Amino acid sequence: MRKTYQLQTLSRYFLAIFLFSVLSGFQLYAQSIFDKESVKSIMDKVNRYQVEHPHAQYDDNWIRGTYYTGVMSCYLATGDEKYLEQCDAIGKTLHWKIPIEKLNSAASGANTLTLGQTWIESYLVNPDKKKIESLIKQLENPQAKNPISRPKDWYYESGQHYADSLFTGPPTLAMLYSITKDEKYLQWMDAFFWDVHQTLFDNETNLFYRDKRFLKNLMKTQSGKKILWSRGNGWTFAGIARILKYTPKNYKSYKRYEKLFCDMAIALKNCQAEEGFWYPNLDDKDQFPVKETSGTAFFVYGLAYGINSGILERNVYLPVVEKAWKCLCESISKEGKVQWGQTVGDRPVSIKQEDSHEYVSGIFLLAASEIYKLQSREKNK
Repeated sequence: MRKTYQLQTLSRYFLAIFLFSVLSGFQLYAQSIFDKESVKSIMDKVNRYQVEHPHAQYDDNWIRGTYYTGVMSCYLATGDEKYLEQCDAIGKTLHWKIPIEKLNSAASGANTLTLGQTWIESYLVNPDKKKIESLIKQLENPQAKNPISRPKDWYYESGQHYADSLFTGPPTLAMLYSITKDEKYLQWMDAFFWDVHQTLFDNETNLFYRDKRFLKNLMKTQSGKKILWSRGNGWTFAGIARILKYTPKNYKSYKRYEKLFCDMAIALKNCQAEEGFWYPNLDDKDQFPVKETSGTAFFVYGLAYGINSGILERNVYLPVVEKAWKCLCESISKEGKVQWGQTVGDRPVSIKQEDSHEYVSGIFLLAASEIYKLQSREKNK
C-alpha cells in the first residue's frame, strides 16, 4: 500500500515537472514569435529573401504593388529607414508612374493603382509632388480606364466585378483624399466599392464571392457548399482596413465600411481552423483541406489592424490573431520564404508547401507590420 502511494506521489511529481517544462517551453516559444524584436527579425528575413528572389526583373502592376504595400507598412510600423529607402528606390526606378490600362483592354483599371498606394504613403512621409502627379493625372486621362473615362466599369476585369479589386483600388482613392481633401476621390471610392459589394457580397455568410461565376446558384463544391475563396476575402478584408485607415470618421460612408469590417471579422473568426490558419475555401474545408498563407496573412493584417485601431474587441480577437500568427511563422522556411502561399489564381485550389509568390511575401509583411504595432501597444500598457 505504501509502495503504491509512493509511486503515485512520484508519478504526480514527474507529471508536474513535465507540465512545467512544456508550459515553460511554450512561453519561451511564444515570446520568440510575439515580442516585437522577434517580429522585426522575421519581417527582415522575409523581406530579404524576397529582394533576393524577385518573381520578375520588371513589374509595375499589382504583384509588385502588393509586395510594396507590405514593405511600406513595415517602415510605417518600425521606422526602419531601409524599408522606406527600398520603396523610394522602386519609385525612382519607375519614375513614380503607374501602368496605363487602355480603354479597350480586358484587364482592370483598378489593378494599375496598386503601386500608387506606396507612392502616396511615401509622399505622406516626405512630400514631393512628383510622387503622386502621375497617379492623379492618370485618374483623369481620357485614354485610360478611370472614373472619368469609364465611370461605371473602369474597375472591371474581363467585363465583370472581382473581389481582388477592393484592395487595389478603393484604398488608393481614400489615400488621395487624405492628401488633397478633394471629395471626388471618396465619391469614386464609394461608387466603386459598393457596386462590387452589391454584386459579390453573400448576406448569409457575410463574406464575398470572388466574381459572379461563383455565386451560390451557379457553382458549388462537391459537398454542395459555397465557393468562398480565402484570398479573395483577404483582398477585400484588408482593403476595407486600409479604407478605414484613410477615410475620415465623420465621412458619410465610414460607419458603413466599419460595420461591414466588423461583420466580416465575426465570420472569419468562426471559420478559422483549430490550428490557426484558414483553408482555401472558407465555406468548405474539405474541398482542399490544407493551410493557405496568403489568405491567412491578409486576415491577420485586418484583424490586428482592427484591434490596434480600437474597432475590434481585443479580448475577442487577440486569441484569433495570435493563433494565426503562430501558424504563419511556422510556414516560413529557414531562408525566409513564405510557404503554403497560393500562386496566381481566382479560386480555391490545393496548395503545396513550396508554393509562394512575391505578393505572398508582401501580404505577410502587411500582417507583420500590424503584429509589431500590436506588441508595441501591449508593452506600453
